[in-house]
Amino acid sequence: MSQLPRPPKAYEEFVARYPKLSQAWDLMAEAGKEGPLDAKTARLVKLGIAIGALREGAVRSGVRKGLAAGVSKAEIEQVVALAAGTVGLPATVAISSWIKDLLDPQAGK
Repeated sequence: MSQLPRPPKAYEEFVARYPKLSQAWDLMAEAGKEGPLDAKTARLVKLGIAIGALREGAVRSGVRKGLAAGVSKAEIEQVVALAAGTVGLPATVAISSWIKDLLDPQAGK
């Protein structure tokens, strides 16, 4: 598994300002790791939740962390396609646009 990508600057500034919230966040993340899911599957589940909640930042973060955990582009695209029936086509198109540059960094150049 690759090293996780560096968090955005805004996140780093926030947790520096609120260290107790950062500690609580870390505890929630640690508790979520307990169970039978492997890291890759857990990343796909978390991405699906972020997509269903229409949380752009969480979707982008989920894609970056998923790629670092060995999730393939095809697996991410399948999660997006699976979401279409739940979140609707317009939302799925928006979600797809959020992750396009992350899946194909050369496309924006």
